[in-house]
Amino acid sequence: MQLKPLTDFYAGRFALFKARIFVFLKGLVMVNDQYYMKLALEEAKKALAIEEVPIGAVVICKDKVVGRGYNFKERAHDPTGHAEIIALRDAANNLASWRLDQCQLYVTVEPCPMCAGAIVQARIKRLVYGAADPKAGATGSLYNLVEDERFNHQVTELKGGVLAEECRDLLKGFFNSLRKTDTRKGG
Repeated sequence: MQLKPLTDFYAGRFALFKARIFVFLKGLVMVNDQYYMKLALEEAKKALAIEEVPIGAVVICKDKVVGRGYNFKERAHDPTGHAEIIALRDAANNLASWRLDQCQLYVTVEPCPMCAGAIVQARIKRLVYGAADPKAGATGSLYNLVEDERFNHQVTELKGGVLAEECRDLLKGFFNSLRKTDTRKGG
């Protein structure tokens, strides 16, 4: 009786099966990331409609949107009126807890230092962003505050570049039109 070759045969089959499942699940995550980033883009378009910088964010918990936000800084005269902050507040109110440790945040542009700090404080486990921000990005471009081990909490998973071109194009279009006809005060 030859058990060794039979065991090797099944071990090889099992490894192939595991690899296929991994690829399938990775594909599902990618599809979900794109879906949720499109929801964040919808929020960004709301900001664009009121002449705010078009950045949008959604907070997801157990595959449900629990928080939404878009930039509202100019209208509210509020320096903290960033999409991420508004979405985090909305999620905290909806979940009746500031601890969002089972949640994911999707945002169209890499968070700034203020928003990255709020993300760490909210205990967000997964952060997904669209376009990088080389001038103010605090999740990899200039700093990486959300994975800094000197803090007592970090984002478990960080992913950038999801629908980056769409996110970047929305911003570029906004700033190009703003340069042509600047109707806002203070710049």
